[in-house]
Amino acid sequence: MFKQKKFLSNEPLESALRKYADALQAAGFGAPLQGESVAVNDSLGRVTSEAVIAEISSPFYHSAAMDGVAIRFSDTFGATETRPRRLRVPEQAVFVDTGDPLPDDRNAVIMIEDVEKISEQEIEILKPATPWQHVRVVGEDIVATELVLPENHVIRPVDMGALLASGHSTVMVRKRPRVAVIPTGSELVEPGRSLERGMIIDFNSMMLSAMAVEYGAEALRRPIIRDDAELLGAAIEEAVAGVDIIVVNAGSSAGREDFTASVIGKLGSVVIHGVNIKPGKPVVLGMVRGKPVIGIPGYPVSAALTFGLFVKPLVYAMQGRVVPPQGSVIAKLSRNAASSLGQEEFLRVKLGKVSGALIATPVTRGAGALMSLVRADGIIRIPAGSEGLGAGEEVHVDLLRPVHEVENTIVCIGSHDPALDMLANALKKKHPALSLSSAHVGSLGGLLALKRGEAHLAGTHLLDEETGEYNVSFIRKHLPGKRIVLVNLVHRDQGLLVPKGNPKRIAGFEDLARKDVSFVNRQAGAGTRLLTDLHLKRLRIDPEQVNGYNREEYTHMAVAAAVLSGTADTGLAVLSAARALGLDFVPVAKERYDLAVPEEFFESPLLAALLGIIGADRAFRDQLVAMGGYDVSEMGKVMAVLL
Repeated sequence: MFKQKKFLSNEPLESALRKYADALQAAGFGAPLQGESVAVNDSLGRVTSEAVIAEISSPFYHSAAMDGVAIRFSDTFGATETRPRRLRVPEQAVFVDTGDPLPDDRNAVIMIEDVEKISEQEIEILKPATPWQHVRVVGEDIVATELVLPENHVIRPVDMGALLASGHSTVMVRKRPRVAVIPTGSELVEPGRSLERGMIIDFNSMMLSAMAVEYGAEALRRPIIRDDAELLGAAIEEAVAGVDIIVVNAGSSAGREDFTASVIGKLGSVVIHGVNIKPGKPVVLGMVRGKPVIGIPGYPVSAALTFGLFVKPLVYAMQGRVVPPQGSVIAKLSRNAASSLGQEEFLRVKLGKVSGALIATPVTRGAGALMSLVRADGIIRIPAGSEGLGAGEEVHVDLLRPVHEVENTIVCIGSHDPALDMLANALKKKHPALSLSSAHVGSLGGLLALKRGEAHLAGTHLLDEETGEYNVSFIRKHLPGKRIVLVNLVHRDQGLLVPKGNPKRIAGFEDLARKDVSFVNRQAGAGTRLLTDLHLKRLRIDPEQVNGYNREEYTHMAVAAAVLSGTADTGLAVLSAARALGLDFVPVAKERYDLAVPEEFFESPLLAALLGIIGADRAFRDQLVAMGGYDVSEMGKVMAVLL
């Protein structure tokens, strides 16, 4: 019977990598795998296991490099424009096409453009030929016995051509490392199955398997193992017998049903359990019968991060390869990023180039937020000895996307609206080279980002209570002296989202003061938060009376999800968010949602593409109208030009 052990350590990352590498090396693991013969046609991306020597020359015969006539260069002596020389066909001149073998007694080709045909039996030339002109001689490209590819070379398409040209139909390449991925957890179900409360689709194992394939391995995804130490032990033992690396996903921490570390320890040894990184601390680095067995945390961001840190180097080493350096850039951080002292944190960020400077904006930091990796353009490593990074600080960013894609990204920071997601899709559809990156920090946060030069535009819907005007007074207050073009995106319906049927009969903001009603708010600085505060003020309701006033979400969809899940009875959001999740809607306001664009960007090619869609793309407008709650009658209209 396996006994659960709790032995999480806090090993520094570099130390953990070094200790694990030393332990594996001592056990005899890590030498490149032996070779196998594969057809050249199937060799793309494989790694050569031995040097490849040319078996034949290329070309292996003298051939014509041009369409023309094959001749003996000595027969052309004395030819000039004033005294052309005539050659007899075929005794002295043989017509050839590009690639034709050169007749044995010929040693040059004259291009057809330089030949004057006198008759079927005679041609005329105006200048002499040089030896072997316009001839591809034997071995011009490849000489038999020369090195075509060295050992440990990753085969590219051009290499495949060279292999075939040098006489090879097969090539010796390293066997692919075999990586077994074992998903664990009684709550997991296979994709495609109907879900019940408490079930989780097993997507991690597919993601990790795909990462292994991307690194050059053969991935073997095993069946889901429920939380049972004996079953897990049997699965690991079976995998060890047939693969090179075993990855167990989940159960790596020290909870009641976390058996991975103790099972690995029972079957072999645990070298490290716990590394001081965030996310991903409860990783298990062990060995069973001389093979690496790695316990990967269950949260998806932790899983992807630790797989890349600890499994990737092993896969590369077994192929005789070195992990290629990751592309990186220097960027300016758009806002403060506090971090836990004593843990190295991997912070996901969005990137964009604004006024010649790269701007990095942190995205969601939760270890379970898979979409933070989907949306991220790069990762910042915050050292364990740091309490975080400050706004405006220059940071080193490891890229997750090519730098040219980052430089073609339009940065929108400010208020959230689902229409921005649709706009991003419309932009990518119409202009595949461009992207729209949205960071949701609220309307005021967006205006301040424009002030600091960190965004191309900002979404804003700030209502001036005294004038009834949207956005203008706030831009004048927060961006004095900066010329801003205010463009309407939509007019939208805001309201209180409630579960289907409105079981608590919520009719308006006055119901937020009820003790049986729980509320979910938007973050400080959001226009929706200001709208909430305005109505509470009018009704003389103290925010302290509102159950959930201090619970904050950053998007309309997050508010809708909170209401749908039952963690809140209501929250203020747009109608399209309610429609998307099948919620009922209590309308409270119709508001104007604008895009504030600094004048220097307004006519730039980057923004012209985006504004062109807003101003003239009928399909985009129809899509928003179909979502519900949007009035697009003024979409694309310049509402004001402000100094």
